[in-house]
Amino acid sequence: MSRLKNKNRPTVQLRIKPCISFWCRLRGLTFRKTLPRDWGLFFVYRHSSRRDTSIHMLFVFTALAVIWLDENYRVVDRVLAKPWRPFYAPRRAARYILETHPDRLQDFAIGDEIVLLEND
Repeated sequence: MSRLKNKNRPTVQLRIKPCISFWCRLRGLTFRKTLPRDWGLFFVYRHSSRRDTSIHMLFVFTALAVIWLDENYRVVDRVLAKPWRPFYAPRRAARYILETHPDRLQDFAIGDEIVLLEND
């Protein structure tokens, strides 16, 4: 398990599970009914893209805070994704996605810089 911190809001920290493989990204948080408030799934892509970092909420039973980051770990978009919606895409190309508890959406603003911390 790794952690991330919002440099613009130093009290904001989350435990994250990196999601690098195709299968991990495909499954994401489908079929989950609850999420810990201090935890998130961190999707890693090979390059920045709007298309490749779009998400679906089919078979996701809870709302999610979705934060898209560029290659410099800056927030480029964020949304409260609702269950069973077919499509969400960032406004700008992103390379990373953080999916976390919906209450955490207000902890991230466009332009915030995220720092990944070493494993626990």
